[in-house]
Amino acid sequence: MDIKLKRICIYPKDIQRITGKSEKSAQRLLTKMKKELGKEKHQFITVKEFAQYSGISIEIIQEYLYD
Repeated sequence: MDIKLKRICIYPKDIQRITGKSEKSAQRLLTKMKKELGKEKHQFITVKEFAQYSGISIEIIQEYLYD
C-alpha cells in the first residue's frame, strides 16, 4: 500500500511559486494572514486557510507544493 501524504502547512517559498511574489512579499502575506486569523507568530498557516484567503482552490495549490 503506497500512501503519499500531502503537506498541510504553507511556507513563503510555496506562496512565491503560486503567486510570483518575492520572498519578502510572501513573508509579509503570511504575517498579515496570521494577524487576521488571530494566530501567534509561531503558529502555521494551513493550505486550507491559504486557499480560503487567496480564493485559489486547494487542488491548484497542492500542485505547487513540493516536499
